[in-house]
Amino acid sequence: MTLKEQLNDAMKAAMKARDTLRLSAVRMVRAAITNREIDTRLELDDQAVTDVITTLVKQRRESIRMYREGNRLELAEKEELELAILLEFLPTQLSTDEIDTIVSKVISDIGAQGVREMGRVMKSVTPLTAGKADGKTVSDTVRRLLV
Repeated sequence: MTLKEQLNDAMKAAMKARDTLRLSAVRMVRAAITNREIDTRLELDDQAVTDVITTLVKQRRESIRMYREGNRLELAEKEELELAILLEFLPTQLSTDEIDTIVSKVISDIGAQGVREMGRVMKSVTPLTAGKADGKTVSDTVRRLLV
């Protein structure tokens, strides 16, 4: 079952359950997918749908941070609930230890030394962690392990 089919099923289930938060989150994802398809004039495959959802997850995390800084806790809580719904459609997220392991292996494989080679390491690590880990977390890990 493709991700788009899973989203359609989730939308139908949310409608039947009268779960307005879940329904709005799923509709938001579907709208973002449709917009990307219109922009690219191509039908998105599962990887491209995952990229769209990953972008929405990043937006939610940034919104949560900004709402907390602005002392708007009720809005931050709503964003956290939407974030949890979005994460259900992404592959299982990697733990910090798993990210450390992947980054360490790539660093040793390509023989990177020092922060100057961060770009080379990121280029190799990104395909291994795409959709499974936050890019900022991966970047921070690479920077920490290259020093």
